[in-house]
Amino acid sequence: MAILITGGAGYIGSHTAAQLLAQGEEIVILDNFSNSKPEVLDAIRTLTGRDFPFYQADLLDEGQLEQVFQENAIHTVIHFAGLKAVGESVAKPLLYYHNNLTGTLNLCRAMERHGCFSLVFSSSATVYYLGCNTAPFREDFPLGSTNPYGMTKVYIEQILTDLAASDSRWRIALMRYFNPIGAHPSGLLGEDPNGIPNNLLPYIAKVALGELPCLKVYGDDYDTPDGTGIRDYIHVCDLAQGHICALDYLKDNPGAHPINLGSGKGYSVLEVADAFERASGVKIPRVIAPRRDGDIARSYADASLAKEILHWEARRGIDEMCRDAWNYTLLHRQQN
Repeated sequence: MAILITGGAGYIGSHTAAQLLAQGEEIVILDNFSNSKPEVLDAIRTLTGRDFPFYQADLLDEGQLEQVFQENAIHTVIHFAGLKAVGESVAKPLLYYHNNLTGTLNLCRAMERHGCFSLVFSSSATVYYLGCNTAPFREDFPLGSTNPYGMTKVYIEQILTDLAASDSRWRIALMRYFNPIGAHPSGLLGEDPNGIPNNLLPYIAKVALGELPCLKVYGDDYDTPDGTGIRDYIHVCDLAQGHICALDYLKDNPGAHPINLGSGKGYSVLEVADAFERASGVKIPRVIAPRRDGDIARSYADASLAKEILHWEARRGIDEMCRDAWNYTLLHRQQN
């Protein structure tokens, strides 16, 4: 019996795969490499000393998905696969709605056909409607989003909630996480986005390498201690472990369960940049730019439910996150 990881070659998926293998679990990875690289699979094998079935497949292809379930005894799915760039989703909403929703529907139908009813869905804190919610965000807050990417997460959560309500065999965890950063301490796994990074830490890393001229800080007049936006950053290894803890919880808990994964506190943009300077020894030039539409002063989780029911909490701080990210950046640069 194996755990299927969709998007398992991606940033969070690869760290989750490595941790599961290290714990002795059997896994199957499915990925179409739209935002990941085949070399990640070799890194997982090197890191763990274990092999696993891999399928270069797309959830939109029902034939490929059926093959995965026919050839493997899948008892649980951790679902990471999906398009995730906010800006691109605004420009290409049909692409995002079709890929993320249809892919998930295909996956659920395949699971149902093969008697697999345990699903950990990698959702997002973008499901919290910023117009009426204030930090810390709790799982019972109203949902909504200002962009198509976020709305795909909202709609998928609703679909999965309805599915679990219709059939008591389904056990589903809806993992709402905030801002994953960092890398595996070995330096073998980390975040390597295609093109110019959308996320803060990969962007800072490229500034430190001299590949980008400076860090643009969007707004320094927020109601925060240093005027820059505060976000809930979480080490990717802590995040991966949170998904794994959800697997155990689902064994005895049918239904759909929204759960925040976060540190429960926030770091400002300048605090992250300062921590990266400490980790790298490289000065990060900063330029203040106007606020971006839709940004808020503070966004961080109330993570008490995860601690209560999953017995999980984030353990690594911002300095460790930046240290591991820089270690990965340097090792990855040497290899390429």
